[in-house]
Amino acid sequence: MKHIIKRGKHTEGYDDRKLYASVYAACLSVREHPGSAEIIANQVEKEVSTWLGKKHEVTSNDLRRVAHDALAVINPDAAHIYVHHRVIW
Repeated sequence: MKHIIKRGKHTEGYDDRKLYASVYAACLSVREHPGSAEIIANQVEKEVSTWLGKKHEVTSNDLRRVAHDALAVINPDAAHIYVHHRVIW
């Protein structure tokens, strides 16, 4: 299992559903169509999973940066929301 080192220095297991949900919410917040938001969230989650590869531990900041970079290529506005707003809903 992959471990994420959080800002408070504790660790938790990587949950691809949390990443998907946050990217999806960022897309919806910039009025992306729900169907498109699903596709985008799946694509970003896949790119992050590839990046994680054989890593055992990564920081939440690194995870957020990689997800942001992947999202920025597809929807820069959603990427801005994703990285600057911790709680969207």
